[in-house]
Amino acid sequence: MKIRKFAQNYYHMADFIRFFIPLYFIVFFTISFVGISYKVAKQIGKNPNVLPKDDSVYGLVGFYFKMTLCVLFIYTMLLLFLPEKIFNAFKITMLEYIPLQYTGVVIMISALIWVIIAQLQMKNSWRIGVDSTTKTELITHGLFRFSRNPIFLGMTISLAGFFLVFPTVITFSFLLIGSILMQIQIRIEEDYLLKQHGPIYLTYKKRVARMFGLH
Repeated sequence: MKIRKFAQNYYHMADFIRFFIPLYFIVFFTISFVGISYKVAKQIGKNPNVLPKDDSVYGLVGFYFKMTLCVLFIYTMLLLFLPEKIFNAFKITMLEYIPLQYTGVVIMISALIWVIIAQLQMKNSWRIGVDSTTKTELITHGLFRFSRNPIFLGMTISLAGFFLVFPTVITFSFLLIGSILMQIQIRIEEDYLLKQHGPIYLTYKKRVARMFGLH
């Protein structure tokens, strides 16, 4: 009886994950990237996506960042349309624990809300990349009182939640690679902000942690 109940719970969770994960990332990309970009573009009169497309080191980071997002989106769509193959690929079985998976769901939803709030608090200062042609306002209020990079923090936590919900070597790779790329991007942006805002940013940097005291 217990085995049957466990099997039923397992398959119910599998069905939930199959639909929740793709829907989550569709919502995340639609609101956090497309929607916010459109909103800011209308206000500033240009595309806020300023990641370079040259062969510089920064351009390479931007390229890998975009590639990672594309592969992540494709992977989640395959989860929806080819569940039999994707669910069993490189699974970490010992972490497949239903309460842990529900915890991951809560973390992912919370992270999405956190990211959207942080983006809205940035208003016209929000960019994807470093905008060297415009001096943007230094945002230090709201969530930026607790983290200098609340958007990247939220994205990292979202990937961690994804790994808890669907523990595979592939989702762990997304967490690892995504975290590394975001940490590089953060340091590029820090150098730019220090040049743009000088002592004001330096004071803010000393007062507020890079990633909520995590880095």
